[in-house]
Amino acid sequence: MSKKKKWSTVMMTMLSLFLFAGIASAHVTVQPAETTQGTYEVFTVRVPSEEENVTTKSVQVKVPEGAAVSRVQPKPGWKVELEKTAENAIASITWTAEGEGLAQTEFDEFRIQGRVADDAKELVWKAYQTYSDNTVVEWVGADGSDHPASVTTVLAGTAEGDAHGAAAAVSGDNAAVPSDSDSSTDAVTLWLAIAALAVSVIALIFVLARRRKA
Repeated sequence: MSKKKKWSTVMMTMLSLFLFAGIASAHVTVQPAETTQGTYEVFTVRVPSEEENVTTKSVQVKVPEGAAVSRVQPKPGWKVELEKTAENAIASITWTAEGEGLAQTEFDEFRIQGRVADDAKELVWKAYQTYSDNTVVEWVGADGSDHPASVTTVLAGTAEGDAHGAAAAVSGDNAAVPSDSDSSTDAVTLWLAIAALAVSVIALIFVLARRRKA
């Protein structure tokens, strides 16, 4: 085989892999891909429409173990339905298009807010995408399958900060006292500022002296 044909074959193979990867990645996902234990997070459900001659009419997302969803952002053009448990916790969210839905070349995003459990390791988001011909694609498989569920990796949390992820304010007898290291850092910063000012003054005097001689 000539070098030209070999190069053509390589290029075609790379193009095929690229196109296949693009098709394979076009599935329902939940962002972010990583979060932290014990924090409140805004999750974004991204829904692309893939089938020809039909539209995506609705998508249902099951709230995974390790997450407690408390709010859903309103979405113009879509009706939201919440399924709740006996304990009044949100178990799933379903968005249904009030119009024609999403065509093959379109996608949309839906946002929800919730708290990540303190002991969560990963959040497995199972989603069910319904098309206008009543076909349902179940995004519930393992990673690498034809229809994988989206997974959010949960990193270990820290002991600092409140449940909303912001640093907790401490007052009274428990108020934080500056450490010796903090005081030392402030002193160094002050002396550096004084030194910089002194250098600037010397440079200015030097420039004025040269001008007078000129």
